[in-house]
Amino acid sequence: MTWILIGIALLFAVGGVLTALRKNVAPPQTIRTPPQSYLGINEFEDATGGVTFEDVWPPDSPADKAGLVGGDIITAFDGHATVDEKEMKRLLATTPSGKTVEIVYVRDGETKKTSLTTMAGAEVEHLEGLFINRGTARGQLGFEDIDAVPVPGKNIKGVLLERLNPSGPAALAGLVEGDIIIEFDGVPIRTVGELVLRARRAIPYSTVKVVVIRGAEQLEIPVKVGKRG
Repeated sequence: MTWILIGIALLFAVGGVLTALRKNVAPPQTIRTPPQSYLGINEFEDATGGVTFEDVWPPDSPADKAGLVGGDIITAFDGHATVDEKEMKRLLATTPSGKTVEIVYVRDGETKKTSLTTMAGAEVEHLEGLFINRGTARGQLGFEDIDAVPVPGKNIKGVLLERLNPSGPAALAGLVEGDIIIEFDGVPIRTVGELVLRARRAIPYSTVKVVVIRGAEQLEIPVKVGKRG
């Protein structure tokens, strides 16, 4: 019986020592990584000298405020060369949101620079929510089929109007099938995605200036934006 009591006492003693040791051991430190940065560009793809993208979204995102548009080629981000899509994603993942960075990009063969302040994903989602709930419907121009094409005689691309709704805003304003849109409301148009989103964000019943190439002519045509159903 005595040995049993001694054993129980030893167990309590050992337990007390282990508890004391656990209290004195510092808890493991959690390594916090900065939240990933977002620009307002959903997808990147490889391009000569860097990465390009189809469009900028949502309105007032960092890329939008910096003046970037679909078709631009980003060649440097915050002092780092963006040689491919994988590298661009790595740079965004390691750049803290809220940081102001310089971006070097190529548009129509010309190298340009701009600065922007990156955002967290939640901030970009908030901007998208503001657009969705802005209180007005989305705009539309009545494009049926469109395609990005090189503009003859120029070192740029535009969007070819292959088929128009004959009763749509674009056709009623005087745009015709075969026109190549190169500018919408002052914004260069180089990709299908950019044109679609620019039309969507236009205020219904407002008038925007659309610049097109028609044959050998460059025309500026005012278009009254329709309402997307």
